[in-house]
Amino acid sequence: MMRVCHMSSAHRGLDIRIFEKECVSLANAGYETHLIITASDEAVKKAAAKNVFLHAMPASSGRFMRMFQHGWRCYWMARGIDADIYHFHDPELIPYGIILSLSGKRVIYDSHEDLPRDILDKEWIRPWMRRIVAKLSEVFEYIGARWFFSVVAATPFIAERFKRVTSKSIDINNYPVPDELTPAEVRSERCKNVCYIGSISRARGLKPIIEALPRVPDMGLILCGEFADKGFAEELRAMPGWSQVDYRGQVNRDGVRSALNESIAGMVTLLPTRAYLDSLPIKMFEYMAAGLPVISSDFPLWRRIVDGAQAGICVDPMSSSAIVEALRNLSGHPMLAARMGEAGRQAVLEKYNWPNEAEKLINFYKNL
Repeated sequence: MMRVCHMSSAHRGLDIRIFEKECVSLANAGYETHLIITASDEAVKKAAAKNVFLHAMPASSGRFMRMFQHGWRCYWMARGIDADIYHFHDPELIPYGIILSLSGKRVIYDSHEDLPRDILDKEWIRPWMRRIVAKLSEVFEYIGARWFFSVVAATPFIAERFKRVTSKSIDINNYPVPDELTPAEVRSERCKNVCYIGSISRARGLKPIIEALPRVPDMGLILCGEFADKGFAEELRAMPGWSQVDYRGQVNRDGVRSALNESIAGMVTLLPTRAYLDSLPIKMFEYMAAGLPVISSDFPLWRRIVDGAQAGICVDPMSSSAIVEALRNLSGHPMLAARMGEAGRQAVLEKYNWPNEAEKLINFYKNL
């Protein structure tokens, strides 16, 4: 039996893409699947129930501690497993991926984000340093991809970037499992909530949404996720529209389903940063899987998806007035919202779903 080891120093627990989708799919396909990640004893037991051997690391403190000490710990644990294939999920593990490749192992780099463009928008890096760090990271990725490892990319755009230097690149999109998030059997006509689920930062477009809420006084926002910055959290809480926000913090998958079932639409109005324009946010497809129309940023790629499926409304994410119009349109026309939700759900069942991507992943492994 082929032994596979997934490695992450940055993610935690039973991560949806890493564990629920990739590791479980590989285990179901007959691979002996190991996962090294920060996790609890309970997560280890849940992973074992799905035939995945989870090797838990303790939590790290601080970004730089995670990038260096935690990455080293992850590598040493991985070496002890002596897998045939190593599949790592964080850029800080690239040096260890190269070392594993030099030791004769087959190695895969799972690029979740377009790292160079993502770095250009990192507020914790000094502005004058961002271009330098972004360029160095791109060179480092390309050296690894050209000589040492294959690449699994979370979007076609990222996969195409790597194909400049290697043919060993494929997009495995982070689409939802259709049966996990199904439409609510009954959604009350009095329900006037929209929801946002995910990391909360300025670039995620929450401020224009909350600015819009007082102009639609009968609507509320169910907000699920962790704030990346305490200062931004205080700024949002001071806004008049915060009184219409039901903030639930970080929620588990049951909490996600509850928020979706209590909403009439899902918000994915990310700001037009370089990292987001060609991204495929999982939340957009999860809203569609749950039968919710989406209110999304009017990026060319996203418009092709949303308009192509007739699954929602695209708006200028920086315009609270545009968001107000979309909210009023959906709340005032429940039949239109229902048709959009059904169309989005059908698009997920036919195209934007994990089973299709899992088949690509298994074939990619076989071709190694």
